[in-house]
Amino acid sequence: MKHTYAQQGQASLFLEVCSLNEEPRLPLHTSIVLFLLSYSECKSFKVYLVFTKPASSQSLKSQLPESLDVCDVQLEDLPQLVRGCRLPAVLDETGMLCRAGLAVVLRHIINRTTEADPSRNDVLALLGFKKTCLKACAEVSKWTRLCEIGVPSAVEKHLQNPTNQYQQLPLSILTLEQRLAEPVKVHNDDKIRRQKLQQQRQKEKNQSPEGQGNADSDTQAEQSPQVCDGLELRAALAKLSVDSVPTSTTRENSDIRKVKTTDLPLLEHVFAEGLYFTLTDVVLLPCIYQYLCSLQAHAASTLHKLPHLLRWYSRVQEVPGVLRAAKACGMTLCIPEAPPSNLQGQSAEDQTTIQLEQEQQEMATQLPFVGGPRPTMTKLKENGIEAVFAPHPCPDWTLPWDNLPEAINPTEGKMSNIRAVRKRQQLNNLVAMVTELARPGYTVVDFCSGTGHVGIVLAHTLPDCQVILIENKEESLVRAQSRGAELGLKNIGFIQANLDYFTGPFHIGVALHACGVATDMVMEHCIQAGAAFVISPCCYGFVPNAIKFSFPRSKTFQETLTYKEHMILCRFADQTAVQLPPERRLIGKHCMGLVDLDRSWAAETHGYSVRVMTMEPESCSPKNNMLVGRPLQRSGLEDGASQVEAPVCN
Repeated sequence: MKHTYAQQGQASLFLEVCSLNEEPRLPLHTSIVLFLLSYSECKSFKVYLVFTKPASSQSLKSQLPESLDVCDVQLEDLPQLVRGCRLPAVLDETGMLCRAGLAVVLRHIINRTTEADPSRNDVLALLGFKKTCLKACAEVSKWTRLCEIGVPSAVEKHLQNPTNQYQQLPLSILTLEQRLAEPVKVHNDDKIRRQKLQQQRQKEKNQSPEGQGNADSDTQAEQSPQVCDGLELRAALAKLSVDSVPTSTTRENSDIRKVKTTDLPLLEHVFAEGLYFTLTDVVLLPCIYQYLCSLQAHAASTLHKLPHLLRWYSRVQEVPGVLRAAKACGMTLCIPEAPPSNLQGQSAEDQTTIQLEQEQQEMATQLPFVGGPRPTMTKLKENGIEAVFAPHPCPDWTLPWDNLPEAINPTEGKMSNIRAVRKRQQLNNLVAMVTELARPGYTVVDFCSGTGHVGIVLAHTLPDCQVILIENKEESLVRAQSRGAELGLKNIGFIQANLDYFTGPFHIGVALHACGVATDMVMEHCIQAGAAFVISPCCYGFVPNAIKFSFPRSKTFQETLTYKEHMILCRFADQTAVQLPPERRLIGKHCMGLVDLDRSWAAETHGYSVRVMTMEPESCSPKNNMLVGRPLQRSGLEDGASQVEAPVCN
């Protein structure tokens, strides 16, 4: 089916359709994408609604913008790359590059819209300051996770069973309410804050004919919603105007210019990320619309707990184009009226504070720990736990670099000769291990692929295997696709997505220098798929910043170390740089070994055999550990398949 979609010469956008009581309905992620398509008036995609059971989109027409070219498709008829991803997803014109996941797809729609019509400054502005809005993936950004996953998931859950969820508001909604209550700071906001101070003083002067009052009382005066709706909202909407008029260059009064920045009034939230309407607001609007409609119909008394969310909801409707886009998607926006808050119950802020305090108390139950790595290493040794490195099976094996096409060689990229030599050595290690595990017909996934150094070498070396490169950064993946096209590789595919959005089957997962918790995520993906893995970890100090994992990973380490002791190991595991004293580098290497030993034991509880080894030569990287794991049930040849020619190991 891949060629069928690609031959149309237009990118294909695939949106999920689910069912409720045997009737098709649009999940929130689909509604969000449709709203952005309508708001941006984007016509760069052929849109497919994906059904899991025989049905049609006829009953959904009121929620589908008339300007869109929409077709129905069954799940089993999707192209292979798309079928291996969570929707929404976009397949490019070549049929070889798939973009998956809500934030990635939305940002791509914005880019395609502005490429087709560079005058759409209002659409470009959705990407925010330095075009970073929702760019950080949900695995590392709590804000992206809240907007992309937390709020939509909570509202979906609420809509599926609303009768039991009115008394206590979802934590993600409470978190958003608290965020909207906080003052904001935007890039170069000093001028806006001085204008606000001047308006406050003018207002007080008008209210006090005698002119009484002073600057101190003005700067400490309570910021009224009317001031915010006057100055901050005007500033926000002016930035969005397609034909925006340059702002006034009139300087403030001298007494205003003399006020210290620290004494200026703070700015209130207008939109989700601060003053300006961004992609975050586009994501939240369909979610909050459906949530508020449900509350208004069944539990209006709870609306008083969400004053800042209601204010945000009303301001969003003042953005040019929002009402038009909402109407095209079947959303009749209105402003719910919150009843007086004379009812018993906690405010949203109180509920959020209580839950956050509970989380902090749970963290505080961990035993305190002070000191460097030696006490922890001694404690582990006393419990019979020491870092052990398996011997490298083929330390001298190397790819025939002099005979490989230039597009494969790392020197083709923008790196120094010394770094390119080390990169080739790193690739030698990973390719040797993958080749040892590979069989004809296998699918090999290069996670965190970057510009494709590992995946492209594997696709060239293993022509009987399918290789998929997964990378979140669009620039890197587009470069990898260009290199693959230059080589004429046909057994390769590219997916721009966070790791969580890849769900397809595969046999071997590989990752070179998977940063922090990415190593644990790749291992988890491989274990869930029953796949072997070859992983070179990196940035151990970022491991404790995980959202979805708890550390230590293995039962044995959990029974021996506290979280803080494990964190000390991670921090010192990063101290292996060549400029450090040899003794400190040795301690860092031991800490690396212990952290990866914990990981390997966690994998072994899932039926894996795992080797922790050092890449050869050790100088190829300060982070030279390599985890090689295979499921025990796949230790022999499968279905009589002949083994790919393995590297000769002497």
